[in-house]
Amino acid sequence: MKRVYIVPHSHWDREWYMPYEQHHMRLIELIDNLIKLFKTDPDYHFFHLDGQTIVLDDYLQVRPENRSIIKQLTSSGKLQVGPFYILQDDFLISNESNARDMLIGHREAQKWTNHMAKVGYFPDTFGNMGQTPQLLRQAGLDNAMFGRGVKPTGFANATSSSDDFSSKFSEMNWVGPDGSKVLGILFANWYDNGKEIPTEKVAAKAFWDKKLASTGRYASTDDLLFLNGSDHEPVQMDLSKAIRVANELYPDIEFIHANYNMYLDQLRKDLPKNLDQVTGELTSQETNGWTTLANTASNRVPIKQRNTEVSVELEKVAEPLATLANVQLGKPYPHDQLTYAWKTLLQNHPHDSICACSVDEVSQEMQTRYMKSEQVAKYVAKESLDELSQNINTNEMAHEQGAHPFVVFNTATSEKTDTTVVEVPLEQVVFNPNKDDPKAIFDELKQKPVIHYQVKDADGKIVPSTVLDVNVKFGFRLPKDQFRQAIIKRVARIRVYLAKMKPLSWMTLRLVPQAKTSDAHLTKKNEREIENDYLKVTVEQDGRLTVLDKISGHTYHHLMQFEDTGDVGNEYVYRASDDPVYVSSNFKNDVTSLVNNDYQQSLALTIHLELPESMNEQLAYEQQAHIDYRKRTAKRVKQTQSLDLKIELVLLKDSPRLQINLNYDNQVKDHRLRVLFPTDLNVKNHYADSIFEVVKRPNQVSAKWKNPENPQHTHAFVNVHDKTRGLTVSNYGLNEYEVARDGGQIAMTVLRCIGEMGDWGYFPTPGAQCQGPQTTKIGLEFHGATEQGRLETFHHAFASQVPFSTVFPEWQNGKLEMNATWMKVATGAVKTTAVKVQEDGEGVVTRSYNLTDKAVQMNNDLANYQAFASDLLENAKSKEPERLTLQPYEIHTTLWKEQSKK
Repeated sequence: MKRVYIVPHSHWDREWYMPYEQHHMRLIELIDNLIKLFKTDPDYHFFHLDGQTIVLDDYLQVRPENRSIIKQLTSSGKLQVGPFYILQDDFLISNESNARDMLIGHREAQKWTNHMAKVGYFPDTFGNMGQTPQLLRQAGLDNAMFGRGVKPTGFANATSSSDDFSSKFSEMNWVGPDGSKVLGILFANWYDNGKEIPTEKVAAKAFWDKKLASTGRYASTDDLLFLNGSDHEPVQMDLSKAIRVANELYPDIEFIHANYNMYLDQLRKDLPKNLDQVTGELTSQETNGWTTLANTASNRVPIKQRNTEVSVELEKVAEPLATLANVQLGKPYPHDQLTYAWKTLLQNHPHDSICACSVDEVSQEMQTRYMKSEQVAKYVAKESLDELSQNINTNEMAHEQGAHPFVVFNTATSEKTDTTVVEVPLEQVVFNPNKDDPKAIFDELKQKPVIHYQVKDADGKIVPSTVLDVNVKFGFRLPKDQFRQAIIKRVARIRVYLAKMKPLSWMTLRLVPQAKTSDAHLTKKNEREIENDYLKVTVEQDGRLTVLDKISGHTYHHLMQFEDTGDVGNEYVYRASDDPVYVSSNFKNDVTSLVNNDYQQSLALTIHLELPESMNEQLAYEQQAHIDYRKRTAKRVKQTQSLDLKIELVLLKDSPRLQINLNYDNQVKDHRLRVLFPTDLNVKNHYADSIFEVVKRPNQVSAKWKNPENPQHTHAFVNVHDKTRGLTVSNYGLNEYEVARDGGQIAMTVLRCIGEMGDWGYFPTPGAQCQGPQTTKIGLEFHGATEQGRLETFHHAFASQVPFSTVFPEWQNGKLEMNATWMKVATGAVKTTAVKVQEDGEGVVTRSYNLTDKAVQMNNDLANYQAFASDLLENAKSKEPERLTLQPYEIHTTLWKEQSKK
């Protein structure tokens, strides 16, 4: 017998074409009506709350008096909640953001019910990450429901056995790169195929005749799924009547008011054995390429950069430091504060939010959330650093007269070579603003003679550094047991060079007076060149770079060409206008030497672009008339606007990485700016940093592909290589790139400026034109034939995103050593993404993944702790300690238990 499972829901976009509070108020109405319906209609059994627990938080902000009613409805299973906190866009948020969305969502759902919706629910994610099956399995879920990424091949239900990204059914087996498998269910007729079901018989017959045919076309069983709802759609109050009418009209079909668990239980009993298998990423590779929505990675670039900044501060600075203070000193771990910060950050991660395909008010509110989450993370980091500072034994270090100790922490889980600027307090005066004369204190400190300084390590060896300036400034302290204290302090701002600092380590240094500065400039033969033991970089007359990779002996030409095109698309899709392409090599440039000392060489390159100010008036008409972006004919205006690209090229002594720092003031509209790096390679595939995976992607597109562009997602890097050499381009908050179809060029999108949201109507977005100052960071690193060398470039890219942390202890005795690596984490083929304390327990949690397709040993170690295998939800999976071999592409969560407490 054919069964029709009708699942009521409302896909709840928290913010999109209206600001958050406009959607929020409609949510209140929705749940108020649901409460009324559950009270008055005994046949209304279930409602699915869109897989995200945050809707309950949002509702109870306004209706706190209804908490007990919500508890009763969730406990009884009528309101289906979980398993996620929000419905994220997985490609544009970090590894840990994806993991924490699941962890927090499960924990929140368990507060409400034992009837959590056990569905890997991705109704509108803009493509699906390849590691979804493994992550779901590690969270206890064996299925995934999604609306994008796979296309059933057509009305004839024909498919090819070689076609990994198509399925003849809407049900399929989805296998991740590690071999994890889940049942995949595509909403082939979208997640609104059962909305607004008629109750009048003639209309209902017409409705169901059409719907049963269109959905049954792709179904592998007689179990048909219909979703009663759509985007923030009000609840259908007469659904029970509509179901009764349907059962009367079709006596040979059973129409069931259901939830997803009921549907899945029956579906698994009826599934055929010949389901197709799809593997890895599901990003609509078998479509025409226009509807992948991948260009949401390049709109509102400042939002993406801010997301990287705050994510790093929370997961790679605050959490490791709080864990260190807990492990070494017993300082209580601030679970509640960090959960609050995570929730606030995750509120920026729904697909319409982080994809920035929303009205300007949404991005404005996101900036506030970023600030809030960041400030909590910074507070946690500072509290942890203060505790550590008070316990580091600086008295083991020689006390030179006038010396000032400071400690640098590398909280990255990769080795790091970089400079850091620290403000070392030389002296400070506490003053009472109501009694003392701050001007006199300020002037006295200001008039003191400036002396030269150098930096030494714990063994007395000189550490390369530069004194940038000595200033007097205001500060304050907030003692735990006293009123606030105002301070005027004299500080030396120092650039310190730290080479190959180990992961999760600290180093105690001291600033000491010296007779004269050691920042001697070296003689340079060519003002357009910088060079170290790894690279020789030359700025050619046209502004492009020639780089000699001394390790492989290969010279790369024409690197760092900037390309600018007109954009007649929208926040979802880039579409080039029919205008000339502007390239930086056709414009004037200036080069000056910036730094030339024993640890750093850098050049300042300015490229003077002249670009059309905007598109012409035709674009405004085409936007307002809602003309498809593929049919737009607008052109760029003839009036031009200066766009000076101010580029700092930096080489450090012990680093094979060229750092490219770009600053500019964008006053141009309706355009896309990319930077191009020719590879001189001819290969079929490339590699990119994706979610818990270095994903291998083909350069060629499907024969079905019509879009001239092939945009892709990344986080930290893109790599192209053959058997002899390769190039890794790293970035900070630039999530869109494209690799030429022969592998001969990597293009990173630096900025994309558009004036409308797009999709189903006209929503102007002047904020998406990204007018004003912009900053971009890109890294360039080359490698030879070995996998080890290639993996090192990946770790350098990871480490470049994590800043050093600094603290200024007193001269004191303490229980902590001056220099230490407090936890050993594997590098090479392994990347560790989380270092934190267990949510419900006292253990330490780390999460790592295998960067390669080969089994590797993971030799992590934490003194006085033993390692136990854990699932993603931080539940130990075994009672015996493990010594771990990571299988290809494996994600592994480890629970470390203190030996005295296990």
